[in-house]
Amino acid sequence: MSAVWHPFTQHALEPAPPRVRATHGAVIDTDRGPLIDAISSWWVITHGHRTPEIMAAITETAARMDQVIFAGLTHAPAEELAEALIAMAPAGLSRVFYSDSGSTSVEVALKMALGFWRHSGQPRHRIAVIEGSYHGDTIGTMSVGERGVFNAAYDPLLFSVETLPFPQGDGAATLVAFEVLAAQGDMAALILEPLVLGAGGMRIYDPQVLAGLRAICDRHGVLLIADEVMTGWGRTGRLWACDHAGIAPDILCSSKGLTGGAIPLAVTLASEAVFQAHYSTDRARTFYHSSSYTANPIACAAALAQVRLWQALPMQARLDALATMQAERLARVAADPRFENARQCGTIAAVDLKVADAGYLADAGPRLRAHCLERGVLLRPLGNTVYVLPPYCIDGDQLDQVWNAVLDWRG
Repeated sequence: MSAVWHPFTQHALEPAPPRVRATHGAVIDTDRGPLIDAISSWWVITHGHRTPEIMAAITETAARMDQVIFAGLTHAPAEELAEALIAMAPAGLSRVFYSDSGSTSVEVALKMALGFWRHSGQPRHRIAVIEGSYHGDTIGTMSVGERGVFNAAYDPLLFSVETLPFPQGDGAATLVAFEVLAAQGDMAALILEPLVLGAGGMRIYDPQVLAGLRAICDRHGVLLIADEVMTGWGRTGRLWACDHAGIAPDILCSSKGLTGGAIPLAVTLASEAVFQAHYSTDRARTFYHSSSYTANPIACAAALAQVRLWQALPMQARLDALATMQAERLARVAADPRFENARQCGTIAAVDLKVADAGYLADAGPRLRAHCLERGVLLRPLGNTVYVLPPYCIDGDQLDQVWNAVLDWRG
């Protein structure tokens, strides 16, 4: 038996996994044959596995430098990437703080928000979240995520938050609930996954709800944190999910596709007001957060190469084409009575299996995953929710293979 303890894996139930030999484009080569990576290896691969420009940037930078401390030093990859990100980000975000994962980027955002209010002399501390959200697996991120099987064992460590109902339809109930909470005057921040709740079941809500929540934040001075770790870099059909609503958050979190998925890196982008609340001759107002690998030069170079690709390639056309291909195939699944609640947001498509034991622990999920592996497709259902979130390089034949594997399932 392997000594490796795999993530989100019940080793008492799971067989030994395939061993990866190589990756390229939308394919993972394993000792059991090639797999189409229909979930972008947990939503990180954007342009495709081993994108040449990104690999070249990693190789070139690694020949010159490796990790260096980022407290008291800086380097060109981090400086150039920060400038490029600010130019591409929603308006008003002017500062870039580096970390190393989606979870840490959200932890940074929460600490920035609470620091902003403390240094502004106002005793705001409450955080509002949307029902069913997922923001990571560290203590702070679990606290602002849905409580349940993911984190029940750690409940004594988690802080309390205010939970808004998931936006249904026009989101009126969500907007009214948040207006009431925000009007009480001690709400520090609202954190949300814009438009799509990822691990919460690929649940999708209307951009106008996002715009309405932004307006309530503005009326009551509440900071808006957009967790674009999954939704950013084109997944929803636009560069940022916030773009669909024409809004800008006060703090934005990005990771996963930031480096094209090649290597870990995360950023938390903040408004000038959030930065200035920490800017002082008083050292006690320093933003006390770091990780050993903050702004790793090799990772920053990979991210900069990914950004340059985004600027050079016809990315909107690619996103639109993939969204169209997904819609065509999703229509076939939606017509099958074994499935329900077909939905799509940009390049993300999802459908629910009609099973008696719906939910994250539904047995149908692991069975379907095994079925698809036998057919050369890597999927990882969220319980009875099947989603396809592929790299942008996937072609029509590969996408057919993915959806045909789903349709071939007989339970």
